Order: sequence, then C-alpha cells, then structure tokens
Amino acid sequence: MISFLDRLRRVSGRPGLLLVLLGAAGCFRVNTPRAARVTLPPDAEPRQEYKSRLGNPAFYDEFGIRYRVLQTSKDYVQRGIASWYGHPFHGRATSTGETYDMYAMTAAHKTLPLPTYVRVTDLDTGNRVVVRVNDRGPFVEGRVIDLSYVAAVKLGIADRGLARVEVRALDPPAVDPPRM
Repeated sequence: MISFLDRLRRVSGRPGLLLVLLGAAGCFRVNTPRAARVTLPPDAEPRQEYKSRLGNPAFYDEFGIRYRVLQTSKDYVQRGIASWYGHPFHGRATSTGETYDMYAMTAAHKTLPLPTYVRVTDLDTGNRVVVRVNDRGPFVEGRVIDLSYVAAVKLGIADRGLARVEVRALDPPAVDPPRM
C-alpha cells in the first residue's frame, strides 16, 4: 500500500512534500486572514451575566490533564503566553454552546468561569484589549489564553502568533443562574 506522503512525493517532488510538512508543522499559514481586511470591533464591554450552564463543570479532562473550573473570577490575575485561534474553529460551538466567531472580541481560558470579561495586556508593548471568555483552551503547555483572531489583531499579536501577557478579570464577575 502506498502512503499519502509517497503519493505526494511522486506527484509534486521534494518541494511539494516540504511545503506540506512545513504547513503541518505550523511554520507558515495558509488562508490566514489579513488584518487589513478586518474592521476592528470595539472591546467587549463587561456586564453582569449568568454563568453558562454548559461551560462550567466543577472539572473537566483534556489530553489527560484535569482542570478545575474556578468558582469566581474575582481578583483573578495571571501572566503567561497568549496565542490566538481562528480557522478551523470559526463557526463551531464554543464551550458555552455559542458559535465561535473569530471576528468577535472573545477568548478561551482553561479555568475561568464562563463567561468572564478580562483585560489582556501585552507585556512587551503595553497594548490592551478587553475580551469575553466563552470557550475552553488553550491546551498547549505554557499558554494561558487563546484570543479570537480579531482580538489578536487588535492587540497586535496576530502576525507574531504569541505574546507575553497579563490576563486580569474585570468586574462584574459572572454569577450562578437562578435555580429552577
């Protein structure tokens, strides 16, 4: 049986195989939106919301790691590496059940209650954005938040891909929904 890579090598030669492998390794981006095509929306505006019934289990497991969801975002501050996500997640369900929109000011976090509003500050440039956390992730070691594509553009990290950031939860924190 001939493997996919063997077929590709026969059809496109070594340069084609190299491009496929580099693309798979994330060394370049294909069909990545350009910042010039995007109208940047205003920052998310913090407001009182009920916690998502779907997105806030006491804990969850991802890639063999158990994450405990925080009861509140009050006084939450964390420093670490931010990344961003866009395609192929655009249009898929988030952890809250909402549809992910890479052009909205949103983000993913492993343990904050959903939703939580946070200010993300690039520690190297001082640029800041406010986003609404409505998804879980990033599940890559050392990363603390995954921004939507447009939030990454607005923060100035879309081309770099990663940045050292501070994540600070904003008031008002989400509250438990009423029991029915």
